[in-house]
Amino acid sequence: MATVITVRAPFAFMRRLVSARLHRHCCSKLQAACLVSQPHSYSLIAGQQHRFFRTSYVAARPIMQFKLSDIGEGIMEVTVKEWYVKEGDKVSQFDSICEVQSDKASVTITSRYDGVIRKLYYDVDAIALVGKPLVDIETDGGQVKGPQEDVVETPAVSQEEHTHQEIKGHKTQATPAVRRLAMENNIKLSEVVATGKDGRILKEDILNFIAKQTGAILPPASYQEIRPPPPAAAVPSAPAAKPKEKMTPPSAPTPAIPKPVFTGKDHTEPIKGFQKAMVKTMSAALKIPHFGYKDEVDLSQLVRLRSELKGLAESRGVKLSYMPFFIKAASLGLLHFPILNSSLDENCTNITYKAAHNIGLAMDTNQGLLVPNVKNVQMLSIFEIAVELNRLQTLGLAGQLGTPDLTGGTFTLSNIGSIGGTYAKPVILPPEVAIGALGKIQVLPRFNHKGEVVKAHVMNVSWSADHRIIDGATMSRFSNLWRSYLENPASMVLDLK
Repeated sequence: MATVITVRAPFAFMRRLVSARLHRHCCSKLQAACLVSQPHSYSLIAGQQHRFFRTSYVAARPIMQFKLSDIGEGIMEVTVKEWYVKEGDKVSQFDSICEVQSDKASVTITSRYDGVIRKLYYDVDAIALVGKPLVDIETDGGQVKGPQEDVVETPAVSQEEHTHQEIKGHKTQATPAVRRLAMENNIKLSEVVATGKDGRILKEDILNFIAKQTGAILPPASYQEIRPPPPAAAVPSAPAAKPKEKMTPPSAPTPAIPKPVFTGKDHTEPIKGFQKAMVKTMSAALKIPHFGYKDEVDLSQLVRLRSELKGLAESRGVKLSYMPFFIKAASLGLLHFPILNSSLDENCTNITYKAAHNIGLAMDTNQGLLVPNVKNVQMLSIFEIAVELNRLQTLGLAGQLGTPDLTGGTFTLSNIGSIGGTYAKPVILPPEVAIGALGKIQVLPRFNHKGEVVKAHVMNVSWSADHRIIDGATMSRFSNLWRSYLENPASMVLDLK
């Protein structure tokens, strides 16, 4: 009776073991045979299986919600432009997590914790809210107990980490404008050869890639479509009539040319980033009654002066354009007409006169129209203004203008003439009350003080002023003073401080 019990007990155990661990029947028979011949092996096998289950235990580690902090300037939402990590990646403190863009500037978000990324709350181009979770990070507080080969998540995590390391090793760097250009032309950035600093892909790299694609694919396709039909019909038909057939090709292939088929489709995209800021600013500008004033400036003496100083500035590593002279002349004029350097509150009850002359320069960049400003122009020399302009232009081309560079302006000049055009109708940027647009410099015939026709370098300027607080006479007097400084640059020396 005891022998029967010894045999049944192992079979009952094996049935439970097979249902839990899916053992094969052959192993079950082998273990049963071992148990009949060796009764003491029952407890040994059970003990081994019991230890096997304990190896799959993993201690839970704390997960921290990384929230998007306040960026400043009253910004409540941003657009996620690029993720530098993905779920499963290990990060350390101060590692870059993603790049976000507000309506004022682009900002790189860095990690506050050491750990593993467990969740990304937003996709690329999604709107992220300030104060809401951005990612979940599993911190390094816990430790894994037991062999990791029995943990189901471990192989998946290690594979994802390996895949991301390969991708991250070949990660492409490009500005949002370059990425948008590549997206519009269905180009993978990984296929483009980068020529920028630290492997950054530039706009020229995308254009060169498009040119190579166009030159390699399009011309042969068109020749293959047009060439085959005429030879096929002419060669086998009549060898004796070859001289006559050579006269007919102009009329024969004409009807055989296929008509081009247009396959383009309209597409809709949301307004975001700097475009969204422009919509908001220009909508507010429509409430301002604009007063326009235009004039002509003879820059002949300034052209000669700049040609003399250009080499000296370049020897100091600075590119000297005409803009530093235009900006400094505007600052000197604002000292005599401070109302042009003021702001009007929303209720139109108070005027604030600005002490600093933060003169903005409308700049055409890959991200669109941006207006960085030179701070405290009233305290700067023309050379110092040139140095600051060089810095702002370099940051603008790289798409790295920050919020301090783009805010706090009190007066603006738009150098639209660098692209083309003589006159313009500039739109005031609230809360400012005046703006000027500079046309291109032209060489035109003019009369000098002796009545002789001479060659003159002429530029047209177009002013817009808030007619609620600035009258036409004030705008005209300011323009005359500004023009006198530029037509006789030596006169600026008298008012320099």
